Amino acid sequence: MTHNTVDRRTLLRATGLVAGGLLLDAGAAHGLTPSSAPATSPPSPDEAWAKLREGNRRWASGTAIRPHQDLARRAGTAQNQEPYAVVVSCIDSRVPPEIVFDTGIGDLLSVRSAAQTIDPLVSGAIEYGPAELDTPLIVVLGHQRCGAVAAAAHALHEDTRLPGDLHHIVEALRPAYRRASGNTDKMIRINTADVVAKLKADKLFVPRIARKQLKIVGCYYSLDTGQVTRVV
Repeated sequence: MTHNTVDRRTLLRATGLVAGGLLLDAGAAHGLTPSSAPATSPPSPDEAWAKLREGNRRWASGTAIRPHQDLARRAGTAQNQEPYAVVVSCIDSRVPPEIVFDTGIGDLLSVRSAAQTIDPLVSGAIEYGPAELDTPLIVVLGHQRCGAVAAAAHALHEDTRLPGDLHHIVEALRPAYRRASGNTDKMIRINTADVVAKLKADKLFVPRIARKQLKIVGCYYSLDTGQVTRVV
């Protein structure tokens, strides 16, 4: 590396911290405190997972506190972000990750697709957190009564083709369908485990996992109870 070459991650963090500090000084003049700024270093994978579990317990029990959703947090993250988890979840309107885990601005990178299926573009979005921001945790979140899974299962059972690009979702779910023996709930859990396995084999993640800088977990969200349980 020459003296003219600067690691882009270091540059992004440094620029964000400097700008963020200036912004927080201005914010304090308006009654905004820096307490809502991101942490200066990411938590460990286990600490990040514990934070998500605690947030979900609050959500499921009806005691959500909706953290990091005020003007101070907005000011503190305007120039810098240090999310502690990437949540890969379904596009279903009933499963917004920030609400399910009772988090706020700057806490999560949310990557959403039908039935949390992945392709190169989705994988690239997931890679951004650990590779560029040192995000220590990835959560793959399947959920109860997933409409995309049900539609795919029906199309595969009837040997019909869904319109437009929807057939790509069906093909992505075909392996889980074959192993689930027609049980859609089982299919959801199998697909979640399959996505976790694919991500664990990602060439950018393998060394991070080996150094215990990254953890990838698979979970299942109950629409009925609001609870997230770990499946892999």
